[in-house]
Amino acid sequence: MKLFSEFKEFAVKGNMMDMAIGIIIGASFNKVIDVLVKKVFIPPLSLLTDGVNMQNKQIIL
Repeated sequence: MKLFSEFKEFAVKGNMMDMAIGIIIGASFNKVIDVLVKKVFIPPLSLLTDGVNMQNKQIIL
């Protein structure tokens, strides 16, 4: 029950709005990075690798 009471205290402080804004900014940043990689980095890399399609390549961390 301590987790619930801590969450209730967190939500009452007004930090819930800060968290929501952070999630929205994080999602937008994710889209910006995705477009940057697909439109800026992949085409020159594809030219250097003799036309290999990099869209389906993945690196698993």
